[in-house]
Amino acid sequence: MVLRYKNRSRRYMGTRTWGGGNKKNRRGAGSRGGVGRAGKKHKFTHIVKYEPERLHKKGFHSLAPQRLNEINLDSIAIAAQGQSELEYKGYKVLGSGELTAPVKVKASAFSKKASEKIKKAGGEAIQL
Repeated sequence: MVLRYKNRSRRYMGTRTWGGGNKKNRRGAGSRGGVGRAGKKHKFTHIVKYEPERLHKKGFHSLAPQRLNEINLDSIAIAAQGQSELEYKGYKVLGSGELTAPVKVKASAFSKKASEKIKKAGGEAIQL
């Protein structure tokens, strides 16, 4: 024979509402305050004590500079055709490739090789 219901505690035997308080309680879904993690207001003390990460963000916000994007001198040489000045905000210029035309390059950072090659080509490396 299949068991349909779990056995309840012996202490509730003979009581009318099985520990649910008044007989008017437990009538609808509203008495539950939501299922699972729903009903944040209703279950606030439990959340504060056992799940504080749900209320606010933990840790700190780093003020360190963000990582820069990278661009090579090859790409700058292609973009510099017909232009005398280029600006790359948020980029670090790397030294792979060759620069033939004199170009004034403005960027957030330069590698040593890149700045040497730009100056060698007759251009100027200006850090923003």
